[in-house]
Amino acid sequence: MDATIGSLIESIGNFFTGGDQIPWCDRDVISGCEREVAEASDGDSDERKNESIMRLSWALVHSRQKEDIQRGVAMLETSLGNDKSPLHQREKLYLLAVGYYRTNDYARSRQLLEQCLEIAPDWRQALSLKKAVEDRIAKDGVIGIGITATVVGLVVGGVATALARRN
Repeated sequence: MDATIGSLIESIGNFFTGGDQIPWCDRDVISGCEREVAEASDGDSDERKNESIMRLSWALVHSRQKEDIQRGVAMLETSLGNDKSPLHQREKLYLLAVGYYRTNDYARSRQLLEQCLEIAPDWRQALSLKKAVEDRIAKDGVIGIGITATVVGLVVGGVATALARRN
């Protein structure tokens, strides 16, 4: 019985918090990636520098801080056109989609995931995130309908009460 109640509470919590499976990144990891980028800029090869920037971008879009996520999105958008490799494009599109998902821009996230899946149609990470995005879009629609119905009910109840008092 307790297990049933626990799973019910967890599922309700996941409904409202959007319990996704995307990992979070700590500030320490971001700081380490920033140091790595700074060191790579000091005369290393472009390939090492680009790899360091990708790791930093990954860490930023997986952060719990909105400012970090926005910085990661900006870095990825800037670098998106610079690389012609389909594998790198796919990774950047996916990370951008994660960033937009984390900032609650689900429509943009879904659009980027669709571009990503054009490159790699069977990529499980992208398919999983796309399902999470679509679930959030559907949930937001249900919540919006519930809020609208509540407001309409309150207005109708207020009007009915006012009419009843008049009579």
